[in-house]
Amino acid sequence: MRLPRLPLLAALLLPHLLPAETWTLDRAVATALEQNPDARAAKARVEGAQAMIQQAQSAWRPQFIVSGRYTETNSPMMAFGSILNQRAFNFGLDFNQPGRIDNLNATGTLAYNLYAGGRATAGRNAARAGAEAANLDLRAAHHRLAAEVVRAALNLRKAREAVITVEGGVRAYEAAVHAARARFEAGQLLKADLLSLEVQLAQTREALTSARHGAALAARAFHFVLGQEPSAEPIELDAADPALARLTLPDTTDFSARPELLGLQARVRAAESMVAAARGARRPTVNAFASYQYDQGWQTDRHGDSWLAGVAFDLNVFDGGTTAGEIRRRNADLAEVKEMLRKATLGIGLEVEQARLAHASAVERLAVSADAVAQAEESAALSRARFEKEALLTAELIGAEGRLLEARLRRTVAAADERLALVELRLALGLFPLPQS
Repeated sequence: MRLPRLPLLAALLLPHLLPAETWTLDRAVATALEQNPDARAAKARVEGAQAMIQQAQSAWRPQFIVSGRYTETNSPMMAFGSILNQRAFNFGLDFNQPGRIDNLNATGTLAYNLYAGGRATAGRNAARAGAEAANLDLRAAHHRLAAEVVRAALNLRKAREAVITVEGGVRAYEAAVHAARARFEAGQLLKADLLSLEVQLAQTREALTSARHGAALAARAFHFVLGQEPSAEPIELDAADPALARLTLPDTTDFSARPELLGLQARVRAAESMVAAARGARRPTVNAFASYQYDQGWQTDRHGDSWLAGVAFDLNVFDGGTTAGEIRRRNADLAEVKEMLRKATLGIGLEVEQARLAHASAVERLAVSADAVAQAEESAALSRARFEKEALLTAELIGAEGRLLEARLRRTVAAADERLALVELRLALGLFPLPQS
């Protein structure tokens, strides 16, 4: 009777028995660029900008329109026109009382713009610059997203290393409590000293619980950056990830390749083209056109066709200041974009300097914390040996173990902060995603 339950049991246990899939930074970045909502939204904006180019290109293509309508009327003027188009005129008609006249009209019109005062060219240039800016915005979004992925992975590593460090502290305090309990049972240690160690062990276990919760939250944040739903499957990061080796200190502080700056430069060109388009409204417009018309009447039982072709010239002599206002508005837009570019250049320069100084500080803190760990490890080893030989007070042992745990945590945080500061520096310089090996 138990055999049918085996497949169900296997289905429940199999996900826990299979090894979790390992994540590398390259795979995580590729996943985020495909699934993250910010990347998809930026890609949609690029599609919209490409559509603007398609609209602008239509100015160089002919326009063909087909129209049709059926009418009935007894209006003398409209009826007379329909009669003429149907080739049904005769001198016996009463122009004042033409009667009820119907007409089916079908017209095809072909139009082509010969000259638009430069507005078509300016509009196309503006659309192309806008598309270039949208592509650069997409690249900037990819850079930021790649940096977010690397940050999330490094924060997850830091959180898990902190758990390992605190677990080491728990094991150290457990060993100390074990030794203290043996001395207490032998009458060589006061109850108060044993309780002090046990309290310290309980506090360290509490810190371990907080560290594990922090690691779980970091894993959740990693899924969020990837644009994925939270999963019960544990996240395994590649310990020998080659991408970490490519996370190197840049040999330049040139930030001119930042896509944000290049995008604003493209927007300046787009604004300049819009100024040119506004000024083009003061120039004439020349259009060529041709049309073919067919008319059918059932009241007259006649039909006819005709064609029309020509060139139209239009010049806006005075529009009440509309064109002048549009030129003024476009010039203001151009001035605003130029100031935005100047502000972004100054801001990115400050961002680069802040990131450079932050990384230099992180490197110094990492070196100091490494020395502190070495000293704390030696001090703790001596303290444990003296405590076992009854030559050290319990409070002094607690202090030594606490300093070692704190030093190790500081080194863990400093190592992660150095990597995170390097991420910020590379992002400030526009050097994301990471180069491929």
